[in-house]
Amino acid sequence: MPAADSTSGTSATQSGASGLPQRPRPHSIAPGRLTVEDHLETILRGIGPLGAYDQPVVESLGLSLHEEVVSDIDLPRHDSADTDGYAVSSADLGRATTSDPVELPVVGEIIAGSGKPFAISSGTCVSIMTGAPLPHGADAVVPMTEVEGDHARVIFRRPVSPGQRVRRQGEDVRAGSVVLPEGAVLGPREIGLLAAVGRARVKARPRPRVVILSTGRELREPGEHLGHDSVYDGNSSMIAAAVRSAGAIAFRVGAVGDDPRQFQRVLSDQLVRADLVITTGGLGHSRRDVVRQVLGALGTVQFHDVALEPGSDQGFGRVYDEQTPIITLPGDPVAAFVSFEVFALPALRRLMGRVPYRRPQVHAVLAQDIVSQPGHREYVRAVFEVTHRGAKVTPVEGRGAHLIGRLAQANALIVVGEDETALNLGDTVRTIVLDRSF
Repeated sequence: MPAADSTSGTSATQSGASGLPQRPRPHSIAPGRLTVEDHLETILRGIGPLGAYDQPVVESLGLSLHEEVVSDIDLPRHDSADTDGYAVSSADLGRATTSDPVELPVVGEIIAGSGKPFAISSGTCVSIMTGAPLPHGADAVVPMTEVEGDHARVIFRRPVSPGQRVRRQGEDVRAGSVVLPEGAVLGPREIGLLAAVGRARVKARPRPRVVILSTGRELREPGEHLGHDSVYDGNSSMIAAAVRSAGAIAFRVGAVGDDPRQFQRVLSDQLVRADLVITTGGLGHSRRDVVRQVLGALGTVQFHDVALEPGSDQGFGRVYDEQTPIITLPGDPVAAFVSFEVFALPALRRLMGRVPYRRPQVHAVLAQDIVSQPGHREYVRAVFEVTHRGAKVTPVEGRGAHLIGRLAQANALIVVGEDETALNLGDTVRTIVLDRSF
């Protein structure tokens, strides 16, 4: 499980509403509220990595290996030319000088991929292409730019050392060596290596399939006509994009109304293609808050008041016969985004077998005062940049959970601890830099 963030002024460890042993609680958190770590730990304990299976190497970008890959071949597979030139025996050019050059007959040409073995005798040379195997009897390659002559005879005006411009067999990878350990995340370079050692398929954990639902009768699809009290559904598109950015597969269902039967039907229909469901909205306590109403009745989804700002209403559990895990996020767009970052992103990385689960925090110098209320951990939208004086972070104006325009201006979140009421200009603060690979 991820380590807890350090906080000041903590009390003794105790058990909370989740039934899990809690870490020391900041003093300012009211009784009955869960800490961020409590809720995250509940989610991570309730979700395990997906089972691995053989997949095409080229389709495995961003996935986590579930095997140790051992090379069956050497790389390079044979001693080969490092440049276009002439393969020679270095002993034949030992006395070559500008005033007393050595002239050798060209007895053939070796082309990469010809598949024909070749040998030269003392006192001869052969034309050779880059990457072509060195012929038996040769131990060096002289670049074409350093010789004179034609296709029949070549003049050499300097000696060469054994091994000059030669790529040695196995100097990069030895047959039988481990080229990638289990757990390695496959990027373009790793995929290139796998293909180079002959692997067409690898055993890797798949991309999680994530169904995204927004709830609310006021929501409309972008491009549709808006009534006087309706709004466009930005949440499902934002969360779907965040899911894809994390390397998972997103199925954006869009907006579902406040009718419990409709919500149940849509949710049930979507489970056939879901390893995880993420909802936004519907977490209040009125009869119109369909997510809490429908899922709370199942008894397998728990809703909690989490000491998080923005986004204190959170839920997690499993639904229906499929026992598909579901993470319920608040409906305000900033709260939904912060909650995804704090809770859903770690869950996705656990499903994929990727560590660390949480985005690493960095330290930056605060460029503007921040005032915060105690009793919750606040994630403040901000702009992070590195200047000639080092890393600095500037809060974005406006703290409302509905200000998605301000959210789009930010590239970072400043972490304000539960017991912290003020961070001052010049303080070094914990910062989550968004959109960075980790």
